[in-house]
Amino acid sequence: MSEQRFPDAPADPQEAEREVRPPLAGPVTDVVVALAVVGLGVAALVGSLALGAGSPRTPGTGTWPLLVSIALVGLGLGLLALSGRTRDAERFTRASLHVLAGLATMIGFVAVVRVIGFEIPATLLMLVWLRFLGREPWRTSIVTSLAAVVVLYVVFVGLLAIPIPHMF
Repeated sequence: MSEQRFPDAPADPQEAEREVRPPLAGPVTDVVVALAVVGLGVAALVGSLALGAGSPRTPGTGTWPLLVSIALVGLGLGLLALSGRTRDAERFTRASLHVLAGLATMIGFVAVVRVIGFEIPATLLMLVWLRFLGREPWRTSIVTSLAAVVVLYVVFVGLLAIPIPHMF
């Protein structure tokens, strides 16, 4: 079976990748990102200890956040050790604003979920992410958002009886 090519596509796949990728980040960006990951990990570590980590025999509320924060600190230190040696980090561009928009909507979700439950914020979060950040069609975004929230509700509230804020 022969490989189908588009008329304007470059013959070399690496050339095509170079055309689409943003410019590479420098070592300063590597260090800043690594320090940000370490800082986030340390902040999460302090927060998890405030929740109460418990012990291996009787884990507390902060056990999983503690483990995740330790992993974040370790990964951040690993990034710091590799800074300047990798060639896959990309410079921040206009497309990076999608990440900030995703973070802002997640912060909004966390801010309102305790007040009105998770159903409406989760549906809106998924809708925004799918439609505006992922550029999915309206129908796909709406159906997927609603279906995902129904599945989350059934699994976490109905089957597992997890005490999350919910409306129904």
